[in-house]
Amino acid sequence: MKVIVIGGGPSGMMAAITAKQNGHQVILLEKMKSLGRKLLITGKGRCNITSSLDMEEFIKNTPGNGRFLYSSYQNYTNQDIIQFLKEQGLVVKEERGNRIFPITNQSQDVLKCFTKKLKDLGVVIQYDTKVTKILVEQTNHSFRVIGVETNHGKIEAERIILATGGKSYPLTGSTGDGYLLAEQLGHTITEIKPSLIPFESYERNICQQLQGLSLKNVAIRLLDKETKKDIYQDFGEMLFTHYGVSGPIILSSSAHLVRYQKIGEKLSRQSILLMIDCKPALSEEQLDERVLRDFQEIKNKQFKNSLDKLLPQKMIPVMIEKSQIKLDKPINEVTKEERRKLVKLLKSFTITIKGFRPIEEAIITNGGICIKEINPKTMQSKKVDGLYFAGEIIDVDGYTGRI
Repeated sequence: MKVIVIGGGPSGMMAAITAKQNGHQVILLEKMKSLGRKLLITGKGRCNITSSLDMEEFIKNTPGNGRFLYSSYQNYTNQDIIQFLKEQGLVVKEERGNRIFPITNQSQDVLKCFTKKLKDLGVVIQYDTKVTKILVEQTNHSFRVIGVETNHGKIEAERIILATGGKSYPLTGSTGDGYLLAEQLGHTITEIKPSLIPFESYERNICQQLQGLSLKNVAIRLLDKETKKDIYQDFGEMLFTHYGVSGPIILSSSAHLVRYQKIGEKLSRQSILLMIDCKPALSEEQLDERVLRDFQEIKNKQFKNSLDKLLPQKMIPVMIEKSQIKLDKPINEVTKEERRKLVKLLKSFTITIKGFRPIEEAIITNGGICIKEINPKTMQSKKVDGLYFAGEIIDVDGYTGRI
């Protein structure tokens, strides 16, 4: 059987490898000049391959229609991809947060495993080949694929796997082409939005002062101040940028915020707050006692010199300004009320979320081909026989580093 795979990212390459191993004649079509360009930039160039968590946890860490992938997660597990890489000569290692990376810390080595296997199996790869249309024919009351139309002409096939990715990082080739191809065949495309995306803040001047500061082991809450509802909570690492905030726990929180009801209206009304707990291991009472002990040790110093043990240097001027305690005020003159206000700031440093960065900067795309139109056990289209989907083009998305 002749199979065409459209898209040379990780899902497309693995689909081509699997189809070839099952005895089919496979052609992999890639519109760029090389394969796996988005893979190369993942994990800051190190490639966070998967997670060591149990597969049941993978469903929980896929907030966007995760249950749809139950069969997929069971049929091809995290251990399977690790074994695949091992067979190609690449050893992996586990890091903090159950994250799996190549032992070499080079995403290029992961890509080499895919390309080596493709070559060994004899998969035909055509670069600079853009598919403009999927060709179908009608038989009785149904449609089935018969090939594709490309910028180099027509190619016949009995099976087509569409794996063109989403719309994030368009320079890698993810420009949303696959949505149009699927739409031409009658598939529904749900709203396309950024996911795993940094936030812009209304307090841009504060974020610019803190730009480049990474906070580790902090807790965050996304709160709707109108309803007092917690949207998301997490613990880990975050980063201040010139426009707002980023980092692993911020990116994961965006996967929930992008789905939040009437999010556009909420953001415009400055209703969404990011509450940062700089000392999550301590209650307010315990932190107050800690601050009091620190103050007693340096009671003759000025307030501006009192926070070195509590905060990174870059954060101290901002915290002092927000506390409204005078810089030159002697420590022994700081009142109980002022100290408790400082403690509350440490436990709930607040940033107002203005919006998301552009989708071009998103790690992944929220939205895509409607899962109701796809068989979850086979990934075949329910509308067109012989048409299959793989990867980010489907309306499924998860957390960064947890699947």
